[in-house]
Parts: sequence; structure tokens; C-alpha cells
Amino acid sequence: MTRRYDLLQRIAGLDPVQDHLEIYQISAGQEFPWDYTRALEFALFRTYCVPSISKLLAATGEFEKRPQKRYDDTALLMAEIAAHGYDSPRGREALKVVNRAHGRYAISNDDMLYVLSTFIYDPIEWLSHYGWRPLHRHEKLAAFHYYSEVGRRMGIRDVPPSFEEFAAFKQSYEAEHFVYTDTNRKVGEYTVGLFAAWFPGFLRPAVRLAVRGMLDEPMLRAFGFTPAPGWVGASGRAGLKARAAGIRFLPPRRKSVLGVSKHNRTYPGYPQGYRPSDLGAPEPSPDLPAEHLRRGA
Repeated sequence: MTRRYDLLQRIAGLDPVQDHLEIYQISAGQEFPWDYTRALEFALFRTYCVPSISKLLAATGEFEKRPQKRYDDTALLMAEIAAHGYDSPRGREALKVVNRAHGRYAISNDDMLYVLSTFIYDPIEWLSHYGWRPLHRHEKLAAFHYYSEVGRRMGIRDVPPSFEEFAAFKQSYEAEHFVYTDTNRKVGEYTVGLFAAWFPGFLRPAVRLAVRGMLDEPMLRAFGFTPAPGWVGASGRAGLKARAAGIRFLPPRRKSVLGVSKHNRTYPGYPQGYRPSDLGAPEPSPDLPAEHLRRGA
């Protein structure tokens, strides 16, 4: 059992400011890789509760036509940056792809800042409930410093200077901007459909119900979804906690799995044979309304 906490001891001995990348790589790639993946899926899902975000996504048609590719592109590009570092050759290449895609569209700085905040705080929230051990304070602060640096390289302005201030920004933004619109519902339904499509057909209705059972009340309201019966969410949470209890008895992961996604559905065997520049969204459709395009893009 002692070896199970070897990586935690290493994290405790590192500086969350100076060593934030190493701490984040250990936490996301070795200690909690499955949990970070699930938490970031729900983090992105959460951003679709903001009407200005869902309106753009619905207008591009990417969620309707290529939801799996959009999911894989986002997950793989962010994993590339984390696995290799934002200033590594592959990390800079991935950031270039991300920045080029965002640079085509009229996206407000506050919306970009909000999406960035979900990458920090949604995994922290998830792991506070379903992690096999509590996150160390260094892991929380490292996530903040890591994504603050990523945000600056994405040209996001006014990143709050402290962990607590950024958390307060996220909470305030959701309180103001989580409002129902038809585009929220449309993009939300496409996303639930994507999650369900990962399972055999006979299980998909149950998956759709289970996803609704995991959403909190502000998300359900913003999407206009009917809440699942209480027992659905309770069963899902119990299953995740049982999984965490079992994982406590496994040996620590020796090798990071960040940036390794052999089972993604768009790029088989990734990263073998692929570069970050092979990923990313296509050019905007010629019939996309001008209001969604950045001037001069």
C-alpha cells in the first residue's frame, strides 16, 4: 500500500509554481488519467450552457456533422500540450492549431476565460467526489498555474492572478450566463448523443438517462433537460465511488498516458503516424453568418 502513495510524496516535495507542469503531468497522466478524461468531458459539456458559446457551436454545424471529430481534436490537442509542455515543439504546434481555430471566430475574451476556468476547477470538483485519494493542495495550485500559462499562450487576457480569484470568476460567470436557449439544448442533445454512441445500441437509452443523472441543476436548467429520477444519479455516484475504493489497492502507474490515445475514434493509433498539425477543425463554412467571424479572419 505504501508504494501507492509514492507519486503523492513526490508531488508534495515539488513547488506548485515552479514545477506546475511536472505536477500536472503526474496528476493527470499517472494518478488520475481516467478521472481527468471524464471530468474534462463534462467540463466542455458545461461550457455549452453559455448561450454565446452554444450559438457559435450550433452555427458552425460541427456538432451536428462531426461531433466525434470535434471531441477527439479538442481532447488530443489539449493532451499534447500537457504531455509535452506548452513550450515544447509538439506543445507549440498544438497551441498553434488551437489558436488558428479560435482565431477564425468572434469569441469574447470572457467566454475564452470561462472555458479555461472549467479545465482547472471541474476536474478538482470531480476528484473531490470520485478520486481514489484527495488531491494535494499542490495539485490544485499546479493546475491553476499550468492553465494560466496555457491561457496566456492562447492570447487570453486578464487571467485572474490567484487560484481563489479565478474560482470566484467561474462561479460568478455561471450564475450570470447559465440561461436556457434553444442552441444550448441543441448542442447539449448532440453531446449526449455522442456519449451514447460510444456504447452498443441497446445501451444507449440508459446512457442518455445516466448522463442526465450526472448533471447538476444549473446545467439541467440551462439545457432544458428533464431531470433523471433520483436513483439514477445516486447509482452513478455510488459506482464511481466504488471504483475509486478499488483503485486505492492498485500499484502506482509507472508511465504517463497523457497524449496517448490509441482508442480514439477519429485517429486510430494516435499518436503514431500523426502530428498535432493533422488535427483541428476545418475552415468556416462560406455560409456562416458574418456575426460569428472575427474581423479580418
